Amino acid sequence: MKALPLSLALLKATALEAAILAGHLVLYPSGLTRERRGPATATPDPRPASRLPAAARPPVVLLHGFLDNRSVFVLLRRALARHGGQRVESLNYSPLTCDVRTAAALLGRHVEEICERTGSERVDVVGHSLGGLIARYYVQRLGGDRRVRILVTLGTPHSGTRVARLAGAHPIVRQLRPGSEVIEELAAPAPGCRTHFVSFWSDLDQVVDPREAARIDHPDLSVRNVRVTGIGHLALPVHPAVASGIRQALDPGDQDRSRGGAGSGPRTGDASVA
Repeated sequence: MKALPLSLALLKATALEAAILAGHLVLYPSGLTRERRGPATATPDPRPASRLPAAARPPVVLLHGFLDNRSVFVLLRRALARHGGQRVESLNYSPLTCDVRTAAALLGRHVEEICERTGSERVDVVGHSLGGLIARYYVQRLGGDRRVRILVTLGTPHSGTRVARLAGAHPIVRQLRPGSEVIEELAAPAPGCRTHFVSFWSDLDQVVDPREAARIDHPDLSVRNVRVTGIGHLALPVHPAVASGIRQALDPGDQDRSRGGAGSGPRTGDASVA
């Protein structure tokens, strides 16, 4: 298929972003409260014969971005529960949270509670935008690699974003600037990190600048960077192709992790989703 001219592709992506934003504003109130905790069993899979044992699929924790809430994951959590029967939970952190480190500690307590309640030793985490950075801080700096098997990030400014300089009034936004203390901490050595990282980044992301800053490039980490074409920042948690890529990333049989599994040493790789 012939590629669209950049200007046309950007126009289409912007229109899609506007439509997603409008839909999300409608759903936003439904995500303001903490979700009710059901029994420690996954949503039934209509195809039980195709589902892997529960032990092979740990619970999935979803973490939203700045000024957002769990409602952004309505479609994704449905896809994850339907295809594989994984237990999916989401965490709301307050928009008044002023520090990535504080939010990462909250995530850690949430993960411990899930592990105690479900009997699982580890979890998978999917974080959108700032949520991915919070989860990465928990993994790298607070010992979260003991609990997090796979961390998937969607449009997360791993190297910071220049857009944060335009909206620096909020303390946590200032931590998203390139060269901030938090960004430098995450760039520090992380030998022996046991978590496998999968980073989805968009070539039309208007929030992460430069767009490649949503990649993870760290010599000590096991990473697969996935380039997503034709969609913007808000579309990453709702786009069907990205959801399919996330399901593949969380599959224990993922070919990119079949040789030794997560934690067997630094590995890097690249892929793309159109």
